[in-house]
Amino acid sequence: MATGGVITRGKTPEEIALIRESSRIVAGVLAMLKEHTVAGATTLSLDAIAEEYIRDHGAEPAFKGYVVHGEVYPNTLCTSVNEAVVHGLPDSRPLAEGDIVSLDVGVKKDGFYGDSAVTYAIGDVGEIGRKLMKVTEESLWLGIEQAVAGNRVYDISRAVQKHVEANGFSVVRELVGHGIGRSLHEEPSVPNFVPSPFQRHQFKNTALVDGMVICIEPMVNAGSYRVATRPDRWTVVTQDGMPSAHYEHTIVVREGAPEILTTMAAQVPNAA
Repeated sequence: MATGGVITRGKTPEEIALIRESSRIVAGVLAMLKEHTVAGATTLSLDAIAEEYIRDHGAEPAFKGYVVHGEVYPNTLCTSVNEAVVHGLPDSRPLAEGDIVSLDVGVKKDGFYGDSAVTYAIGDVGEIGRKLMKVTEESLWLGIEQAVAGNRVYDISRAVQKHVEANGFSVVRELVGHGIGRSLHEEPSVPNFVPSPFQRHQFKNTALVDGMVICIEPMVNAGSYRVATRPDRWTVVTQDGMPSAHYEHTIVVREGAPEILTTMAAQVPNAA
């Protein structure tokens, strides 16, 4: 789940171990849902499957009951289809050939959180859909490469934005990545763009230190970066109706190379 915001210390090894366990369940949810995210399935059915998996693993859905500006999120998953960017509410509409579906899930276990998102294709999503998904995922890995001690948040932001815009797409400005730990959303904010001088009080260029745990999550639109919120007060959509993709990992900043908590080693590609 995306948010907008500075932490100067890393987590303790004990805290990281607990975040790692929650993140392991998150990774399992998204891997398991891949085979269920098919034409004819509904996002409500995916939501039920995800909640059962999480509770069967002794954890709680992090998003269900989460409150933003007085609004209570009612589901386990955020399911954002086609022009929906993030925070899409699961519903009973069957998924159809050509849809792209972004699934975002958070888990809380033993007081600590994990958070990740992936975008899945339903059959043939066409040239734009395929490229959008590919570039968005590549930009995530390029951002992760910069999440090393001694760098700063804007190094992540610059890597994501440069790759996305070089491929003719745009990064959403209103929603950003975040720190994570005892709370689902902590400092620092991790934008997918280098903020203008007028935004730098909001999105600070925080120094990255060993043990800091953050969520990097490019939200990339095929057209304009401008977004709007549907009347349900949750679903963020592209203003121009063009498709959007969303990928996210919870990672630990380390010396030399970051540690990715929400994936299995075999799934880690070579970043483009």
